[in-house]
Amino acid sequence: MPTAIEFFKLLPKTNCKECGQPTCLAFAMLLSNQKATIDLCPHVASDAKETLEEASAPPVRTVKVGDKDLGGETVLYRHERRFVNPTAYALTASDTLSSDALKERVDYIASLRYDRVGMMFEADMVCLRNNSGDAGTFASKAAELAGIWSKGIVLETRDPAAAEAAATAIKGRRPLIYGADASNLDAMIGAAKAAGCPLGLVCADEKDAVALTERCAAAGFKDLVLDLGASNLKETLERQTVARRAAVRSRFKPLGYPLMNRVGSGEYAVATAVVSTLKYGSLVVFDDLKSYEALPLFTLRQNIYTDPQVPIQVKQDLYPIGDPDEHSPIMFTTNFSLTYFTVRADIEKSKIPVWLQIVNTEGLSVLTAYSAGKFEPERVAEAFEESGVLSKSDGPVIIPGLVTRMSGKLQEIIGRKVIVGTNDSRDIPKHLRSVTGQ
Repeated sequence: MPTAIEFFKLLPKTNCKECGQPTCLAFAMLLSNQKATIDLCPHVASDAKETLEEASAPPVRTVKVGDKDLGGETVLYRHERRFVNPTAYALTASDTLSSDALKERVDYIASLRYDRVGMMFEADMVCLRNNSGDAGTFASKAAELAGIWSKGIVLETRDPAAAEAAATAIKGRRPLIYGADASNLDAMIGAAKAAGCPLGLVCADEKDAVALTERCAAAGFKDLVLDLGASNLKETLERQTVARRAAVRSRFKPLGYPLMNRVGSGEYAVATAVVSTLKYGSLVVFDDLKSYEALPLFTLRQNIYTDPQVPIQVKQDLYPIGDPDEHSPIMFTTNFSLTYFTVRADIEKSKIPVWLQIVNTEGLSVLTAYSAGKFEPERVAEAFEESGVLSKSDGPVIIPGLVTRMSGKLQEIIGRKVIVGTNDSRDIPKHLRSVTGQ
C-alpha cells in the first residue's frame, strides 16, 4: 500500500475541502489507510485517478452479489484493523422443484433467522442448481425464485446458455453465476458480461485459480469469486490461507478475489463452514442447514466480523418491560449490549413491569463508562428528557448500585427520589420485589 505522501503527490493539492477533509494531505492519509476512496476528490486528473484507484483498492476485490458485498478485505488478522464483509451463507434449491416445493424451500431458508443481542442473524442467499439440465427451465425457475426471495441469488450451472438465460431473466438482481472452469470459461465470461453479473470460478487448486483469473483479466472481466476446489478441512484451511496471504502480503492480484466453498450438508459441512468463516471465506453454499446448526454458525460469524475496537451496542431508548404503567419503577443502564440483555433478562425474571432507560455510553459497561465520564447524572437526565419517561411514570428511579455516588446529583437534576439498586444484576428480582412490595 502506498504511503500518504505518495498519494499526496498525485492529488491536485488545492485544499478545496470538497472531499470532506481540510487538506489534500489529510485526504491522502485516509487513502493510505483505506478509509476513503478517490471518487471523493472531484479535481484529480484522470490519469492520476486511475493510478490512485488501483493503488487504494483493497487487496481482495469487492464483488457485489445482489445487495451484498463479498471480499473487500485488507488484513490477515482482525486485530490488525477489522474484517469488513461477513461471510455469506447460501442454501441450495433445485430447478426441478415444483412452484409449491420451491416456495416451501425458500420459506425454510428464510426461517433461519435469529434475533441475538439486538442483531438479526439470517441466511443470505439461495443457490439455484440447474439439475434439470434445461436452459428454459433454469431461467423460468430463476425468475420464480426472484419473485419470492428478495436477497442474493447464486445460479449454479456448467452450461453457459443456461447461465445466460437465467441471469438475463433476473438481470436487475445481479446474481452470481457459479460454474465456470477451464473448459467453458470464455462462454461463461460472455454470459456474465451480457447479464452484468459476477462469475464464480470452479478451480482445481490455487495454481488453476491463477491461470483462470489471468484469462479473465485478459478478457477484461474482474468480478470474480473463487472456489479453490478444497475437498476437506485441511485443504480449505491451506488453500484459503495461501490465497489471502498472497493477496494481502504480496499484493498478488490473480488471487485477490473473494473465496467460496460448496460444503454439502451435515456435521462435516458445518465444520468446513466454520473453518471457511474463520479463514477468509466470503461465501459458503450448503445443500442443507438445520436450525440447530445455523444458530451457532451465525453466532461465530458475528463474533469474527464485529469490529474488535467497537463494543456491541444497543440504541439509546426507553424499553418497556412487562407492560409498565404510570406507577412502575424506572431503571437505567448503559448501552453495552451484554449489560442490556443481562439486566433485561433479570428484570423479566422478577415478573414486575419496569421502564428500562438505556443511556448511550458508546458501548461501555457501567463502571467503565462512569470512569470515562460517559455515564454521568447529566447524561442520564438528558436520556430521561429525550424519552419522556419521567412523565410516563411517577414510580421510583432505581440507580445501578455500582454508581451510587452519582445518586445525589441525579436526584437534584431530575427532582425525583432516586433509590440505590443492586451491584449484581442477578439480585434485581429480589430488589424489585422489596421496592414495590410485591
